Amino acid sequence: MPSKPTPYRFSFGPWNISMGADPFGPAVRKEIPFSKKIREYRELGFTYVQLHDDDVVPADWDATQTAKGVAKVKKLFDDEGLTPEFIAPRLWEDPRTIDGGYTANKAADRNYARDRTRRSIDIARMLGIDLMVLWPAREGTYIRESKDAAVSVGRLVDAIDDMLKYDATIRIVGEMKPNEPMDQAYCPTVGHFLGLVYRTLDPSRVGVLIESAHSILAGLDPADDMAYALWHQKLWGVHLNDQNGLKYDQDKTFGSVDLRRAFNQVWVLERAKYYDIGVVGLDVKAMRTTKQADSTRHLANSLKLFNHLLALVRSVDNAKVEAFRQARDYEGLELYILEHLLAR
Repeated sequence: MPSKPTPYRFSFGPWNISMGADPFGPAVRKEIPFSKKIREYRELGFTYVQLHDDDVVPADWDATQTAKGVAKVKKLFDDEGLTPEFIAPRLWEDPRTIDGGYTANKAADRNYARDRTRRSIDIARMLGIDLMVLWPAREGTYIRESKDAAVSVGRLVDAIDDMLKYDATIRIVGEMKPNEPMDQAYCPTVGHFLGLVYRTLDPSRVGVLIESAHSILAGLDPADDMAYALWHQKLWGVHLNDQNGLKYDQDKTFGSVDLRRAFNQVWVLERAKYYDIGVVGLDVKAMRTTKQADSTRHLANSLKLFNHLLALVRSVDNAKVEAFRQARDYEGLELYILEHLLAR
């Protein structure tokens, strides 16, 4: 563990304390009320909260109900000393978005996605949030002929432009994933989304959020994705977790599959002084076999692993690394890093 407190800020979403359901079986743990989940944050060492719009208030509430409901949630956060990190419109669970939200063929469905996104921005404004996360979960196809791909990409840009025009202060980050629930996403990687960023009305307010597992599912290294976005000065959010191969999105405890891959992500973030840029978010799920009493252990374990790897990153002998680089002795460098990870 680091000898001094880190300047990093950490977050997770209330959905990360889950009932343990999966596509092949029902819930195996009891639901924990939202207010009780919020009280867990400080005890676990987290100070920021990730939110979907309907984590805050139901999606079908009118403007008056919404304002009152948001005020109650804001007071809950204030009482617990917590700060909401971002808002994200949960578009993928509504029947009107089965063909996509922003890229749906049906104009009425696209309008629904636009209106719900605007309402999410309203909620963000009430909570004092300036960051919106877009996970374009169903913006893709099951079969290629179902949509015009070029038109769909343009519709994504149009949707982002609408958000930028709707609120002059909101910042938007795209959280890209190559597949699941759609067979193929229109923006499967960070690079794809960054290509759209510069076609929006205000590129200075559009960036990316990188989730470790999403990069791995695309066959990419999360650390390289992070470095690429950092070069563009567009890495405004991260969701750390781990992934065992090119399977479904597992959201495993950070560092639980590949410690060296996790080490490299911390290496990149630390060298970029990411703590001055954004919050380190976790998006991790407890194992289905986890008992009710241990339903937050995966979060505590992920945070512990991050801090342990941070201590290792900070104790690397940078002069020695540079000497290996100058000599082009990459075999020597690799052994040095491996022995460092093994604390030898």
